[in-house]
This record gives sequence, C-alpha cells and structure tokens, in this order.
Amino acid sequence: MSAADLARATEILRVVTASYDEKVVGQRGLRSSLLIALMTGGHILLESVPGLAKTTAAESIAHSVTARFKRIQCTPDLLPSDIIGTQVFDYARSVFETQLGPVHSNFVLLDEINRSSAKTQSAMLEAMQERQTTIGGVVHPLPEPFLVLATQNPIEQEGTYHLPEAQLDRFLLKEVLDYPEFGEELQIVDRVDSGVFDSESSLPTVGLDDVRFLQRATRSVYLDPAIVNYIVSAVYVTRHAAQYIAPEFAECIEFGASPRASIAFSRAARARALLDGRDHVVPDDVKALRHTVLRHRIILNFEAIARGVSPESIIDAVFDSVQAP
Repeated sequence: MSAADLARATEILRVVTASYDEKVVGQRGLRSSLLIALMTGGHILLESVPGLAKTTAAESIAHSVTARFKRIQCTPDLLPSDIIGTQVFDYARSVFETQLGPVHSNFVLLDEINRSSAKTQSAMLEAMQERQTTIGGVVHPLPEPFLVLATQNPIEQEGTYHLPEAQLDRFLLKEVLDYPEFGEELQIVDRVDSGVFDSESSLPTVGLDDVRFLQRATRSVYLDPAIVNYIVSAVYVTRHAAQYIAPEFAECIEFGASPRASIAFSRAARARALLDGRDHVVPDDVKALRHTVLRHRIILNFEAIARGVSPESIIDAVFDSVQAP
C-alpha cells in the first residue's frame, strides 16, 4: 500500500469516526466492530439489553458514508417476502411488478433476529451470503457496500427462535454490549437535552466510493505468513482443545471453530491494522479480535452452561496456549 493510499484511508476513517462520536457516547468496541465490518464487507451480530444505542450507532455509521439504511423489526409473523420483496399484480396493466424489500439497502438492522421464524432467518442469511435475492425467478443483486447488523436480546427468550450454529458462523463478528459508565450516561442525558439527536449533523461525510476504496485498501494490508500461522494455530486448538489447554476448559467445548474463523481473523485483522494507521498486521491485532471473532463460533456443552463458564474464558485459555510470532 502506498503512503498516499494509507493517508486517504486514514482521513476517511477520521471523518466516519467523528460522525459516529457526535451521536454515540462510549461503545468504543461497537464502533470498532462497525468500522471493521464496513471495511471488510462482513456482518455483525450484536447482543445486548435494549437501550444501548445499537440503532443509533448503525444510523450514525450509515449517515457518515451517505448510505441507505433500513431497520427491520423481527417478529414471529415476519415473512421472507417482507424482507427480500415480492411480486404484486397490477390490475390496470395485467402484469406482475417486482417490489424490492428493505434488504436492498446498504445498511440493514435486523432488530431481534431470533424473534423471526427459521424460514425468515434463512432467507435473510442467504441474502447475506449470496449478496443477492431471487424474486419470481429473477435475480436482484444487493447494493455494495452491504452490511447487516443483527441484534439479539439475551434477557428475553419467550417466543424466540434459536439461531442455528451454521448461521451464526456466517457473521464476521459478535459484539456483546454492556451498560455505559456513570460519566458516559451523564453525557448521554446532556446530549439528549441539548437536541443533538433532533437535528441533522453538520459534520462532513464521505461517499460510497470512499467506502469501496477503503475496502480495497483493507485487502492490500500486509499479512505475514507467520501471523497466518498464528491465526490457524489458535483456531486449530479450539478443535483439539484436550491436547493443548487445561481439562476444566477443554471438557466444556462441544465443537470448535470452523475454517471460517481463520478467514474472519485474517480479514478483520487487516481492517484493525488500517484503523491504527498501519499497512501491516501485528499479532496484537489478532489477539484483540479473539473474543468478537470466536465467541459465537465455539459451541459449549451443557456442563459449561451449568458451571457458568463463559466462551471468553475458554478463548483466553486457547490463546494462552499458542505462541505469538
């Protein structure tokens, strides 16, 4: 990557970050995950209780890059056609017209995805993977860039449908949000009182061409073979945990991560390096992403759930067992 390209990427990220910080207080992990997803073309699964600025964060990122944003509230009666679109008969002309659904946007927020039925989840996740929808036998490509943010509420499980592991694996990252600090919550109240959320932002924005440049620049970030070996070694340990980590952690793993985890690490690590203004990946980029990349890919057994063992503690044990380059 040339110095000019690195400088342009850094400036684009500065503009996007400033726009995000104008509306969202704190949530640095969420901001980082959103930017990484934007830079790699991946998708994010967000888990948190209500009221932690997930929608505001998604809208802020979309506004900062002048992208189309749609929010879909998932319910048990939501149909695939409500998301991808359908054909409507025009009686005046006696023809069927295609009406594209809200998934045909740059940013799509699927609020409480686990409330939608398995059939609807499948339709949405197919669109995420194939980057297209099929309506009446006609293929409709999705716009580029295309980013899905799906949310789950961990405290309310009545009337929900469990997301299958194979579908979870298709999310690049899973971010778990926590409540704001005391000082951050004071800032939130002050901003609401001052009308920040009621007025249009006066800060500069970038365009979708800048996002496409950012994605190309991310792919050109140098990833050394030694770091690739580090990534694959860590993912390999999740599948053969008994040979490498303590028994109290190894016996909690039902299934380890698939090769998609290694791919996600390599893509996300490049993006994180560019976020830090570097044209090369360092081991700390991989280690910093370990929870967001692996927490939804390591499947725990009932014993782990009964003992209250968290995926994060097992992931830490896995990385402690692998020598960083």
